[in-house]
Amino acid sequence: MELANWTGIGVQEFILLGFGVGQQMRLFLLIFFTILYVLALAENITLIALVVLDAQLSQLPMYILLSNFSWLEMCYVTSTVPQMLFDLASTQGIISFSACFLQFYIFFSLGATECLFLSAMALDRYLAICHPLRYPQTMTPNFCYGLVVACWVLGFLWHIFPMILISKLSFCGPNIIDHFLCDAGPILSLACPPVGNLPLISQIVANSAVILGNFLFVVLSYGAVIVTLLKTSSQGSRGKAFSTISFHLVVVTLFYGPVAVMYVIPGEGSELGITKLVTVFYTAITPFLNPLIYSLRNDQVKEALRRLRRRKVKLLRQKVTG
Repeated sequence: MELANWTGIGVQEFILLGFGVGQQMRLFLLIFFTILYVLALAENITLIALVVLDAQLSQLPMYILLSNFSWLEMCYVTSTVPQMLFDLASTQGIISFSACFLQFYIFFSLGATECLFLSAMALDRYLAICHPLRYPQTMTPNFCYGLVVACWVLGFLWHIFPMILISKLSFCGPNIIDHFLCDAGPILSLACPPVGNLPLISQIVANSAVILGNFLFVVLSYGAVIVTLLKTSSQGSRGKAFSTISFHLVVVTLFYGPVAVMYVIPGEGSELGITKLVTVFYTAITPFLNPLIYSLRNDQVKEALRRLRRRKVKLLRQKVTG
């Protein structure tokens, strides 16, 4: 499809204003987000590698889902942060219409996929704690990989209809987006009249349905888990299970809290400063925090790291003696 057919009247690029700060602050933000991005990638790659290389973790349903969730986090942070870093370094913030539209679609599709992954992980904990006898027969590796494929496919299909509606709009200027990424609201505000409310309504409905639907499923799943744990007589097993799901709940809160402010609660994220701050939190900071949260105080991850170290030491000794 030719670019002119997408833009309607003349506009072939947008200007992202970014954070609207001075040169020194731009340099600070550039260094800060570069470090954050590199650490987020390194943490998630480490977690994926640990699950893949460890024979025990690679067969456990929770870690199959967790390793794929880490891959999703890498894609999620890469969909926005590199463009942000480029804009901070260049001071121009120019992005083509097609690149802006592609970022918009990928960004929201990955967000929907993350909602589905959090539901899949909640389902895993629900079956493991509430139905432990049926858990090995239900959560097989093949079933887990089926869940992973379903999350990715449904996540990227979810925003097809809003994308088609928005792609048919005309943009004749101005072309300035007061944001550091191509979000739905700023893009729609630049469309030439008459636009109508259908594209915006379809985007709000798509966001609200996937966010609220999956959030309700997560709440009900962990609610059932907590009730089951409270009935457990063994304090040791109860404490260990509570410790595990508490980290899951922290990740759920870190994701759904900012997302709800931006896309579900009307008017809460309308101020530009709040919008950018909240967007930075769930696009750059949570992909950095999530692998730390999942691996921190996780005995299975720590034991896998010890096994990996022992394996490396053994290989080194064999090379030296050989």
